[in-house]
Amino acid sequence: MLSLNDAALIAEHAFEADAGGWLHPAQQALIIDRGWLRMLAPRAVGGFELALPEVVRLEESIARVDGSMGWTVTLCAGAGWFAGFLAPRLAREILATPNVCLAGSGAPTGYADREGEGWRIDGLWDYASGAPMATHFTFNAVLRQDGQPLLDAAGNPRIQAFVVPAALVEIVPRWRSIGLRATASHAYRVSGQWVHAEHGFEIDPARACSNGPLYRFPFMAFAFVTLAANVAGMASHFVELAEECIAHRRNRFGGQGEPLIEVPAVRSVLASTRASLDDVRARFYAHLDATWTKVTEGASVSAEEAAQMQALAMEWVNASRRAVDALYPYCGLYAAREDSPINRVWRDFHTASQHALLLPCACSGQTATEPL
Repeated sequence: MLSLNDAALIAEHAFEADAGGWLHPAQQALIIDRGWLRMLAPRAVGGFELALPEVVRLEESIARVDGSMGWTVTLCAGAGWFAGFLAPRLAREILATPNVCLAGSGAPTGYADREGEGWRIDGLWDYASGAPMATHFTFNAVLRQDGQPLLDAAGNPRIQAFVVPAALVEIVPRWRSIGLRATASHAYRVSGQWVHAEHGFEIDPARACSNGPLYRFPFMAFAFVTLAANVAGMASHFVELAEECIAHRRNRFGGQGEPLIEVPAVRSVLASTRASLDDVRARFYAHLDATWTKVTEGASVSAEEAAQMQALAMEWVNASRRAVDALYPYCGLYAAREDSPINRVWRDFHTASQHALLLPCACSGQTATEPL
C-alpha cells in the first residue's frame, strides 16, 4: 500500500504537475525510487514480480491521491509486465536500463515489413502515457512481407507486439485532454527503423518466457482489473472532496438555510454512493484474491473466471461513474473551477473512464472492439 509520506509528496505536487502537463520531478523521482515501473517484470531479469492483488491495490491507492500519477504508474508498469513475454536476454537488457520506463499503445496503427532477420517499422501511435520518461516504447503493428499483409489461419492480417528503445522513436506532443494532463500521453512515431525479430513478442500465457503466476494471468483480465482500480480510486477521491464541498454549502431553498449536508435527501445520496462503491470493491477484491491464489497454486484461469473478473471490474467502473455523476450537481460552482482540487479529480476521472476498454458494453461480457 501507499505510505502516508509518499501520498503527501504526490499530493503536494499534483496541482503543479497538472498545470505543467507532466509529472513533477519529485513525483518522477518517487516512481523510480520505489521501483514501481519494475513491479510487474520478472525477478529473473531484474524486476520485482509482485503479486497482482498487491499491485492493483497500490495502483488504486496512488490514483486515489492523484489520477495522473496513478494512471502513469499503471500504464508504464503494465508495459513492464511485457518483459515476461520477451526473450530473457532482451528483457534483462531492457530492465538494466537506468530509470527504465516502458510506455506505449495497443492500437495496431503501424506496419512491420519483413527484412532479413528482423522488421522495418513504420507507424504513428497515440496515447503513450509517461512518454517523456520512457526509455522504451511498445506498440502493435500489422506484419507485411513484400508490401502485402501476412495473414493468420483465419485469413486476417497478423498483428504483433513490439518493443523498441526510445532512441528509435520520435515523440509527437499532441496530448490536449481536459484531464490526466500530467500523464503527458503523447503520440509517437517510428519512421523506417529496423529491429531484430526478438523485439517482437506475443502476449499469451502459452508463449510466456517466464513461468511465474503473473504471466499465466490472462491479458484482458489483467488490463481490466488495473484500469478499473485506477478509475475507482479517482472516484473515491472525488466522493471525499464532494462531501467536503457539500459540508460548506447551504440549502438556499430550505427556509432556514441549513447546511446542505444535513438535508436528508443529500445525506441519502452520499450514503448510498459510498455503500455501492464499498460493496462492489469488496466483491472485486475477493474474486481477484481467490483467482490469484488459484494461479499461484498452478491452476489456469478459466474463460468463465476471466469473464467474471472483467464483469466485476466493469461493475466497479460503472458504480464509480454513477457516484461521480450523482454528487457533482451538489458541489456548486467551486467544483467547476479549473484550479480546484475537485475539478482536477473530476477531469481526470472523466478522461480515464473514456479508455476504449471501458466502454459500457464491456460489463455485459462483450469486449470493446476499438483499439486500446
